[in-house]
Amino acid sequence: MKKHKDQIDRVIELTQTPKKIISLVPSQTELLVDLGLEDSIVGVTKFCIHPIHLRKTKTIVGGTKNIKVDRIKELQPDIILCNKEENTKEIVEACEKIAPTHVSDIFTLEDAQELILQYGEIFAKRTDASKIVQKLAFKITDFKNFIQDKEAQKVAYFIWREPWMVAANNTFINHLLELNKYSNIYKNKERYPEVALKKIRLEGDPDLVFLSSEPYPFKDEHAFEVGRFTHHAKTVFVDGEMFSWYGSRLLKAFDYFKKLHNRINR
Repeated sequence: MKKHKDQIDRVIELTQTPKKIISLVPSQTELLVDLGLEDSIVGVTKFCIHPIHLRKTKTIVGGTKNIKVDRIKELQPDIILCNKEENTKEIVEACEKIAPTHVSDIFTLEDAQELILQYGEIFAKRTDASKIVQKLAFKITDFKNFIQDKEAQKVAYFIWREPWMVAANNTFINHLLELNKYSNIYKNKERYPEVALKKIRLEGDPDLVFLSSEPYPFKDEHAFEVGRFTHHAKTVFVDGEMFSWYGSRLLKAFDYFKKLHNRINR
């Protein structure tokens, strides 16, 4: 029996390396594939869109907030992978009754790197995990060199409309905004608060307004709607996966961030 600690300090016990994996988190599903574990994945959520073919080859067990417990039981997984933010406490508790359940908790790049190495240990993919972490460390260092002479800019990062909601403090999104020298005008708030659009000038008057590609499908008319309440802000549609997906997606994020800065500042 081997014991592993997850990112909320729970100990899970495994008798052997898991061969049948259910992932309830899209970014973690992609990480599993990049660790060479695609054949071991038996169940995913309907939001696990990378790689695109996975939803056709694996069993869909629901969404991240609403799972099909009976379907998960039928798959007889050796382990279920969750995330504290993506999945509810009730989901985690239901999964624990079926199989050992690992819960991630990501706020920083260090947390993301820790998760990759934890998966390396759990799934006997230490070399593959170390390679991803090493590549990521290089990308981060390179990006810090790129960003060091850039001017800081104030930003509001919207994730939802009706009600309008933003990414605020204690989120992975805010961590990546800070790394990009984008000062979040809502960092005095917690997590994903509702905000009043008409108060955006009073609450920070941003230089930039980011409309994320997920989870809400923002369109041009929403950019105009926001623009009516800002003073001089440039509204930019951004790839939400690059700001919120951890795991191996981060290997692509920093090249995206460079292009974003060049696009904004040209």
